[in-house]
Amino acid sequence: MTRAELEHAIRAACDVADEDQVYVFGSQSILGQFPDAPPALRTSSEVDVSPKAHPERVDAIDGALGELSAFHNAFGFYVRGVPIETATLPAGWKRRVVAVSNRNTRMKAGLCLEVHDLAASKLAAFREKDRDFVRVLLAERLVKKQRLIERLRALDLPESRVNRLVKWVEVTYRDLREGESD
Repeated sequence: MTRAELEHAIRAACDVADEDQVYVFGSQSILGQFPDAPPALRTSSEVDVSPKAHPERVDAIDGALGELSAFHNAFGFYVRGVPIETATLPAGWKRRVVAVSNRNTRMKAGLCLEVHDLAASKLAAFREKDRDFVRVLLAERLVKKQRLIERLRALDLPESRVNRLVKWVEVTYRDLREGESD
């Protein structure tokens, strides 16, 4: 996915939901903060969005722009309408969103997750593809280890689970840095 495609997705989702702002979460929200993110972070063909003022309109977005829709067939990517509550996000995430709003979005706004919030959310899910995504963020130095750990500690998860996630970040970070000196 490209930044232009993300902007198109924001515009289309706002139009379908009759909204001025949508939250953009999931992997492609990386394009809000890093429009030229490394290719390994832009492999998904889907954008997860939730209308800010009218979250009940996620089904309309999914129906009109979702997987196997005419939109998907025409443009090669799709927009999933998903309730924002399905994501596990650190406390305070709304204050840190990165707004994408320009002529290509028709001045509608996609409120993309800040990179550390995105990484914490991905680790909360802890699927292999999510760990791979965060590993690339760490390898490319798009996230700072300590700030990511702070965001993990701000997740509403049991302490034992947060501690396991923190350990994963520390071990992964160490392994990546050791690999650089080889």
